[in-house]
Amino acid sequence: MTPDVVRVKPFPDFCLEADFATGERRWFDMKPYLSYPAFAPLAEDGLFMKAHVVHGAVAWNEEIDLSPDTLYLRGKRLNNQQGLRKNHTQ
Repeated sequence: MTPDVVRVKPFPDFCLEADFATGERRWFDMKPYLSYPAFAPLAEDGLFMKAHVVHGAVAWNEEIDLSPDTLYLRGKRLNNQQGLRKNHTQ
């Protein structure tokens, strides 16, 4: 069982930084998912930047969410000392 997301920070390039209940941090690129009908609305009207945590998952509204499993298993692990932008641009 994967841990819950406790904090999420969206970035304008459709990437997320997610902190998990275990203290781990992951970087997740949502761009490949925007072609799926369920996630396509995130590319419009700044909705992506409204990401927030609901019951351990990342949500944007009542219809669009992303499981902590996907973020944890497919996200790139960051250590807590890494600056997000520094890591993302390397």
